[in-house]
Amino acid sequence: MATLRFLLSSSPFLSKPTSLPLPNSSLSLHFPLKPLVFFPKRCQLKRIRGSAVATDSAQPEVELQNDPLQETQKQEQTPTLVLPTNDSSDELLRIRHTCAHVMAMAVQKLYPEAKVTIGPWIDNGFYYDFDMEPLTDKDLKRIKMEMDRIIKRNLPLVREEVSRDEAQRRIMAINEPYKMEILDGIKEDPITIYHIGNEWWDLCAGPHVETTGRINNKAFELESVAGAYWRGDEKNPMLQRIYGTAWEMKNNSKHTFTSKKKLSAGITEEEAGGGLVFWHPKGAIVRHIIEDSWRKTHIEHGYDLLFTPHVAKEDLWKISGHLDFYKENMYDQMEVEDELYQLRPMNCTYHILVYKRKLHSYRDFPIRFAELGTVYRYELSGSLHGLFRVRGFTQDDAHIFCLEDQIKDEIRGVLDLTEEILLQFGFSKYEVNLSTRPEKAVGDDDIWEKATVALKDALDDKGWSYQIDEGGGAFYGPKIDLKIEDALGRKWQCSTIQASLDSSLFSAFLLDSPPIFCTFSFHPFHVDFNLPNRFDITYVDSNTEKRRPIMIHRAVLGSLERFFGVLIEHYAGDFPLWLAPIQARVLPVTNAQLGFCSEVIGKLKANGIRAEVCHGERLPKLIRNAEKQKIPLMAVLGPKEVETQCVTVRSRYGGELGTMKIDEFISSIQQAIKNRTSL
Repeated sequence: MATLRFLLSSSPFLSKPTSLPLPNSSLSLHFPLKPLVFFPKRCQLKRIRGSAVATDSAQPEVELQNDPLQETQKQEQTPTLVLPTNDSSDELLRIRHTCAHVMAMAVQKLYPEAKVTIGPWIDNGFYYDFDMEPLTDKDLKRIKMEMDRIIKRNLPLVREEVSRDEAQRRIMAINEPYKMEILDGIKEDPITIYHIGNEWWDLCAGPHVETTGRINNKAFELESVAGAYWRGDEKNPMLQRIYGTAWEMKNNSKHTFTSKKKLSAGITEEEAGGGLVFWHPKGAIVRHIIEDSWRKTHIEHGYDLLFTPHVAKEDLWKISGHLDFYKENMYDQMEVEDELYQLRPMNCTYHILVYKRKLHSYRDFPIRFAELGTVYRYELSGSLHGLFRVRGFTQDDAHIFCLEDQIKDEIRGVLDLTEEILLQFGFSKYEVNLSTRPEKAVGDDDIWEKATVALKDALDDKGWSYQIDEGGGAFYGPKIDLKIEDALGRKWQCSTIQASLDSSLFSAFLLDSPPIFCTFSFHPFHVDFNLPNRFDITYVDSNTEKRRPIMIHRAVLGSLERFFGVLIEHYAGDFPLWLAPIQARVLPVTNAQLGFCSEVIGKLKANGIRAEVCHGERLPKLIRNAEKQKIPLMAVLGPKEVETQCVTVRSRYGGELGTMKIDEFISSIQQAIKNRTSL
């Protein structure tokens, strides 16, 4: 609804500086999430059709904390904060919309040659697209300072209605070609214009705040720049999109600024290519923990783990239908000894080949294969979006081969597995929808009925409440959509159970093309009546006749990259003890204790605890730095601790925990990790 709302009512207009009656206009901003990983710019891969254009992505950092020496001990966790949304706060929506206009005005003041296009509000802020020379992070600082000046002047926002001819005359006078194209698309008269003082104007339907002074300049931030094609068409000019986030109050904004600040474990490297994620040490540690937990859970649920190649012969993708229907999302083939090989866009065909290695009996079912498989898909540079939209990513992929009468139980098992995995990371609230057959659909009625009933029965058996979206299914099958709610009350679309009844396998996977600015959709899992036919996979039934098994595709987390981005948002960069890349930091009072620090670090690491020593500053600063970097535990070592072979422990959440023996400290950490609690 948020996306639909902004498409219908937010301003898709522009403006440029001058003086009345021809005020000015501008647009800007974009919001890729910044992680413990980095994204390079220039892409060396070729797409099958069209050239690849890459953009930069930024890195997250963690919010700074107060001086730990002045803080009182924290005996309880901070209560959950639910952030306001555009739907719940009309004032917030107005602020974000006005921020887009103020930013556009600031851009055109600083860069008079910039041409403006559109600048809507979005779920966490706003953006604006400009036709101008590429911008850098330094440019964003200049633009933010100019916005602060405009806000401080408390300029009024004035709505004006003009005729179409008058609007056209004004646009021609300021030479804004994109604005003219937008005007041509407006069907209703009169045309509405919003002015910021007497200096800048924009075609706009509103709404806005009364004056620029209503914006709290401590509660908004310019986040990043990305490329975006005009009208989303790669044949059109590449624009500069500036993203920003905005809130009513500073105490709201700090929770979203957190993940954009200092979790920094990576940098942008231009040489490798855009949309390709480099996991640096701290990010790689978190990924390793996620993968270990994922593998353990899947083995417990009866899955066999696989590792398969990243490339395969072209013929495999012809059989699967990818080269016929998904070619534009695949990279160019490579020739190896007169044969063509293809980077894989999906993992399912490989799992089918593993299945076909032997003849199966009906007694073998269900057969469950799971893999953390890296895939590669061509994405236009304008659609790349931090960790949420990349060109190479790792899916938590699984395929279940089963009998027709096992579909319900297997889907129920997938729902149980989904719940168990998401609960491990703190997600316990869901919104579930079951979408049924649309008016135009493929497949026989009885197949649709079986698939729909299987999904419905699994949900009923699970006991989850859900809403039925009559006719909302895809043309190739019914589906279950699941959205998870994070710690701040934001909803993220997670898993989709899709019964794919179309003869084109790939169609179900197009669900992995979400609107970037509303909910971030994870990869689907669905019932497939089609692929077994394409690859002619069979089993021997109780009558010794060959029959076709059912194949269920599913991915709980989607991609590790995208899920990691959601985790950063969920925890605001403050990972719990069991998931934190550094769990304990050892701090000497002076360098005289460094020898004992090494002993303590050695014991911690030998017991599987991620620890490091930090020295070279005065102790108060070492403690303050650890707090800023959100290190869960600190062990302070002074002369007394060396003498007694103890450590003095400080927790981010429990404050001072006192002095304890090293073995006691290790045991306490291990117990907290096991129970996934804090000290």
